[in-house]
Amino acid sequence: MSIKVWPKNERPREKLLLNGAESLSDAELIAVLLGKGVKGKSAVSVAHDLLNELGCLRGVVTATKERFAKITGIGPCKYAQFQAGFEIFKRNLEIKLTRQDVFNNVDDTKRYLQAKLRDCEREKFALLMLDSQHQLIAFRTMFNGTINSAAVYPRELIKQVMIDNAAAIILVHNHPSGVAEPSHADIRLTAEIKSAMASIDVPVLDHFVVGDKETVSFAQRGLLR
Repeated sequence: MSIKVWPKNERPREKLLLNGAESLSDAELIAVLLGKGVKGKSAVSVAHDLLNELGCLRGVVTATKERFAKITGIGPCKYAQFQAGFEIFKRNLEIKLTRQDVFNNVDDTKRYLQAKLRDCEREKFALLMLDSQHQLIAFRTMFNGTINSAAVYPRELIKQVMIDNAAAIILVHNHPSGVAEPSHADIRLTAEIKSAMASIDVPVLDHFVVGDKETVSFAQRGLLR
């Protein structure tokens, strides 16, 4: 049955306008982004197909173009819409960090880093470049590794810190295994980078390890040496 013949208070778009986006189910939110269904299926039915194929909202926004397009009636234009929406979400989180003290807003920082790195299939090592007020200048992905490790060269980090004129930095990398627990190698690397940054008088304020369900802060764990 076409959504057009549904009662107005049950149509996803009208429901959103009346009660807010938070009142919609996952399928209804997806239906609003889809805009319309396909022959024989409403947008909500197609949304359920996406959720059944990809598992959850997270699966929908992180799916490859090929997996996304397996659903009948879903093409590259719809995939682009969802990717644009997810990117807007990430950029909004980033804007918040450019206006506040990143080091003292650990929860917001973790949310931002999870959005950036949690679903990466390979390990990435990045820097949060901070100004003298500890507000975000830039997120810099410095190294991309294999599924298990990333080769990190302190001299390259120093070079980028000087280009960005950062007053302080926060280290961050993801564990594609999903387990955020810092390894002994992570702890050693942090000490090496701290020593290298001391040579240019730039403090390392924290090191975050991003896993699937958790993001660990070295500072909170007392692991910064």
